[in-house]
Amino acid sequence: MVMMSPNQLLKNFNKISEAPDAVPRLRRFILDLAVRGKLVEQDPNDEPASELLKRIRAKRRHVSHNSNADGYPLEVTEDQPFFEVPSSWEWVLAIELSIVISDKGKKVQTKDVLEFGKFPVVDQGKMFIRGYCNDDQKVIRSDGPIIVFGDHTRETKLIDFDFVVGADGVKLLKPIEVNPSYYFLALQWMPLENRGYGRHFKLLRVSRIPLPPLAEQHRIVAKVDELMALCDELEAAQAKREKRREHLVAATLYGLNNGETNPESNAGPTFAESARFYFNHLPRLTTRPEHIHQLRQTILNLAVRGKLAPQNPRDEPASELIKRIKAEKERMIKERKARKQEPQMELAANEMPFAVPNSWAWARLGDVILLISGQHLQPGEYSDQEQNGPPYITGPADFGVDGLMITRYANIRKAVANKGQILLTVKGAGVGKTAVCNLEEVAISRQLMAMTAIKWSQSFLLLTTHRLAETLKETARSLIPGISREDVGQFVFPLPPLAEQHQIVAKVDELMTLCDELEDRINTTATTRRQLLESTLQEALSA
Repeated sequence: MVMMSPNQLLKNFNKISEAPDAVPRLRRFILDLAVRGKLVEQDPNDEPASELLKRIRAKRRHVSHNSNADGYPLEVTEDQPFFEVPSSWEWVLAIELSIVISDKGKKVQTKDVLEFGKFPVVDQGKMFIRGYCNDDQKVIRSDGPIIVFGDHTRETKLIDFDFVVGADGVKLLKPIEVNPSYYFLALQWMPLENRGYGRHFKLLRVSRIPLPPLAEQHRIVAKVDELMALCDELEAAQAKREKRREHLVAATLYGLNNGETNPESNAGPTFAESARFYFNHLPRLTTRPEHIHQLRQTILNLAVRGKLAPQNPRDEPASELIKRIKAEKERMIKERKARKQEPQMELAANEMPFAVPNSWAWARLGDVILLISGQHLQPGEYSDQEQNGPPYITGPADFGVDGLMITRYANIRKAVANKGQILLTVKGAGVGKTAVCNLEEVAISRQLMAMTAIKWSQSFLLLTTHRLAETLKETARSLIPGISREDVGQFVFPLPPLAEQHQIVAKVDELMTLCDELEDRINTTATTRRQLLESTLQEALSA
């Protein structure tokens, strides 16, 4: 039989350490090896577990009527053992190795748990100690290790001090004639995936665990402690490595978003330096889905700061474009194709949060778009059956990955958005979420507004909405979040020349495609590592 040394374990772990949940899986693997007899050598001189089991059963009969113990009867089960164990081992009912200590009248209610006190309170939650209690009458006196077994949770705790039981759902197990630490790890190993609330103890009474000779139990516990300490070191090394990577990612993205463009500045790395470093080390800096999300946000941020495409001095400046936009809007108002609005406030210097290229111009969104406010339809004005009217969109719940999802249809026409317009959520929990209308026309509820760029790129307007969305989320602070037409109209954003808008949109599309590829690579790599982890562990268990 092949035994696994710490060095072999480390060697295997180096292959699989980047797999999702590698260290927790490795801890589980150690427990698997422990209860299969594959962590330490068997000694033929050890008293076999069958003899130990005789003493356990004799002592269990002797103490089963003790006033401080509940003598739960053993339940016969026809279940077969999970796997073959060494010949000196025995499969036994898990409950058979302990006496259940009564905690009747000794439990402390959650409301009575103190922050400080004489006796620690232990329950079945993830926290090892929940709080403290000063009531001497409730103390469970420890004359040896006691296992706290959760009937409602998967938590199991080994206690070797006086304590008070917290709340319900706890069973106290006093090990009989076995190494308490081995019993504890065997209970941790027991599969719990199919167990439900309040059923753990019932299943404990009919579940079997492997029982090694007592001398081997001590050797197994020592080896498990050694390997779990190694896991602690690996986990700490992983956390340290991830922390360094996160700091590097954060610093690099900060340099991209805020880097100086003047190479003579001593304020920090230039944008070009940060960009060069980031893209030269992209595989190292993008190892998790959240890194890709951060990269996407950075791309959108750079797009609206003029850092994705070069400026062309021959382009018509945005100031001239704004003049043409306003002239077009006046024409549309005269022809009643657009609604007249109150004049927008003049821009103030403190409303421009960052520097943009000279050819760009800051503008208020209301001056350069058409904005349609949605209107609520009464129950009789729409139906879930297709009618002659347009589809009815009520909010972000109707925003699908591949387009708008239609479940209702309008019977009348009130506020209607057309294909290509940007739908913006302005009320409710989804404030700031956007979608592009991919249908010829849709009726929109009052949760939505529809935006159209006048004489400039609708695609670039969509890029600006990520800043708009963040601003609107900050604005909508009421109990029922919502923003008004004025909030949208007063929003200040930087507008590039029209030709540069198209270049920026093309570059964003290119970089977002790269993000898609990186995301696919991360998912594929995670799957590959997970498969390697599974095969490595399975191979070791089968050895």
